[in-house]
Amino acid sequence: MKFAVITHVQHIKEQDKYFAYAPYVREMNIWLNYVDAFIIVAPLTIKEKSPIDLAYQINKIDFRVVPEFNVLSIKSTFKTLCALPKMTWKVFKAMKDADHIHLRCPGNMGLLGCLLQIAFPNKPKTAKYAGNWDEKARQPLSYKLQKWILGNTFLTKNMQVLVYGEWENSSINIKPFFTASYFEIDKLECKPKSLIGIISFLFVGTLSNGKQPLYAIKLVEQLYKNGHNVQLTLYGEGNERKMLEEYIDQNKLDSFIFLKGNQNQESVKQAYLINHFVILPSMSEGWPKVVAEGMFWGCLPIATKVSCVPNMLDNGSRGLLLEMIFSRDIVQIESLLVDNKRYNEKVEQALNWSRMYTLDRFENEIKKLVQL
Repeated sequence: MKFAVITHVQHIKEQDKYFAYAPYVREMNIWLNYVDAFIIVAPLTIKEKSPIDLAYQINKIDFRVVPEFNVLSIKSTFKTLCALPKMTWKVFKAMKDADHIHLRCPGNMGLLGCLLQIAFPNKPKTAKYAGNWDEKARQPLSYKLQKWILGNTFLTKNMQVLVYGEWENSSINIKPFFTASYFEIDKLECKPKSLIGIISFLFVGTLSNGKQPLYAIKLVEQLYKNGHNVQLTLYGEGNERKMLEEYIDQNKLDSFIFLKGNQNQESVKQAYLINHFVILPSMSEGWPKVVAEGMFWGCLPIATKVSCVPNMLDNGSRGLLLEMIFSRDIVQIESLLVDNKRYNEKVEQALNWSRMYTLDRFENEIKKLVQL
């Protein structure tokens, strides 16, 4: 079977292998276990790969390069309009050549794929919508358009749309789904942690405005000022790194706030195992892997009430839900720091829930979708 993927994810070519963002590739490698040939339409960049990049495991890759594009300025809009006919043809041709079409949404390529898949009503199709499916969420118009097309069974036929969470009034082709990072065999016993001595917090993600790492820093800074023995380690890179470094330096926080940059999966796993909390004050999410991974290793999540996060945390019984009102968030975190019994009860519930969602179960569900 020829399996075509339309995605906006940047790729890197090195020694005849294609690399991209590891969590995405790790998931795609599972899909590719059940296909014979792989067509991918995506941007290709010249930059060097980083510790968070991973290679596809399939040998037969037909890579069809398209440029990255956006319409955020007059100049970029003009460039997009010039490139659009060629991009459209490449996506259309890939869909025509494929036996199964797979869209990665939301994104600019996802939007183009959503429009062009209408021309192939009889081909088996899947779409992975990795963003927030909540209709009430504030989102760009292009995201709303993708959701509308995917959920419209007149325009979108013979497709299963995988979304995070369960949402009322969804069309019959919308399938609540999940993602996973670890296999059943990876499970290790997580010993209860004590809230005595240094209480350690972790941030894992892009250092960007959307993920709000500064809010995480300010929370831990205030806890420190309130007399708690705390520290925060941030894993990830992004355009806010310089600003965060300046904030840490100006406020003399370098004794308990640490920026560690991008780390591989094993390093992040070890961090989950030794830290008490993982903080994700993100403005928008789909199924945040950071939350699920932290829970899997006994690192209790503190996260915002976006997308399916309240469901993941069972409205707070498996973690803490941030109000994004600073004083209130400090109060609820402090109330847990002095209650070791309640902390470990939450950790236990988080462990039990998250360990139901393994890569074994994920692969079994993917196999069903590909072999439809």
